[in-house]
Amino acid sequence: MHKTIQNLIDIQKKIDSSLKSLTINKVPKIIAVSKTFGMDKISPLIDHGHLDFGENKVQEAIEKWSDVKSNNANIKLHLIGGLQTNKVKSAVRLFDFIHSVDSEKLAQKISNEQQKQKKELKLFIQVNIGDEQQKSGVDKASVSNLYSYCKSLNLNVVGLMCIPPFEKPSEKFFKEMNMLNKDLNLNELSMGMSSDYLNAIKNSATYVRIGSNIFGQRS
Repeated sequence: MHKTIQNLIDIQKKIDSSLKSLTINKVPKIIAVSKTFGMDKISPLIDHGHLDFGENKVQEAIEKWSDVKSNNANIKLHLIGGLQTNKVKSAVRLFDFIHSVDSEKLAQKISNEQQKQKKELKLFIQVNIGDEQQKSGVDKASVSNLYSYCKSLNLNVVGLMCIPPFEKPSEKFFKEMNMLNKDLNLNELSMGMSSDYLNAIKNSATYVRIGSNIFGQRS
């Protein structure tokens, strides 16, 4: 069995075991974060039946995924990195989910592009939950306003997303995100990576974004 498949199975077992002690009605989905990895590493997971993959950069994703996706309509591609407005057209064409909506300008551009392409993506609003200057995402106080603006454009915002500060325990930030998500009555919550996905699931994450624990360390 290919190493990536074994890694994925091991992670799924840990999640299943964690869920036994929690009262959670929604089994979280694993986004295999395949950025910087080639199809030689990704294809075994597709053959195994895994469908959710995450990429950080639009251009890299186009080169890797355009043919693969046209041959496999069930694959769901998630853009988890920041999105510049000049890349929105390409992003809407290729991706199924965008996890990084963080401004009205970006929301407006996605809305225009979806109308042109007659396609509806599932969107997450990215929250700068640790108030870090170097990170993208809307601040906590502005989440509700941005959500209302997205709704006014008829965008399909399914949940919130965050990347908590690396140097602090993530639990506190995941709790805050869960509360914010519940306040807006949203169904999906994108948080948790290789180092903290079990903590994220305890706080109702429905999508966890796992790269190195599946594919190994990036060179």
